[in-house]
Amino acid sequence: MNFKTFWQKESKTKDKLTELKSLSDFFNYKTNVPIRFVDFDMMGHVNNSVYFTYFEIARTNYWKEIVNWDWKKTGIVIAHAEIDYILPIVANDQIAVHVKTSRIGNTSFDLEYQIVKLKGTEEVICSKGKTVCIAVDYASGKPTIIPEAEKQKMINFEQLNA
Repeated sequence: MNFKTFWQKESKTKDKLTELKSLSDFFNYKTNVPIRFVDFDMMGHVNNSVYFTYFEIARTNYWKEIVNWDWKKTGIVIAHAEIDYILPIVANDQIAVHVKTSRIGNTSFDLEYQIVKLKGTEEVICSKGKTVCIAVDYASGKPTIIPEAEKQKMINFEQLNA
């Protein structure tokens, strides 16, 4: 396909879905997420709000397995969440969520996600999203510096430039 807009002089040769498929190569972490009966709406597909729950399940697994976040010392709040819906998730689909830390600042970091349907060895992208996470000091309830141990684990796992 060839796309061109009025404000672009160059044509785009890829559509959005093609561009999204290439992104899954850049994720180092994936976790399977079970679909529950309660996730479905009257149309027979997973309700749009549940996708954020799938992100939450995936990031919690990521923090537990990769980062080993010390919740007794420092909390995390979500300051911003966004999602692009691409394909619906329906009954009998098997899904997984890719998660990666894509940016690390002093008190905040970004996580990116892709929800994929598992079709044998193939993955079909259903959605992509992002959250901005803020490290929070429990005592003051205010943003705090990301703990160095957790920060280093994210940098090392994702091979980010610090």
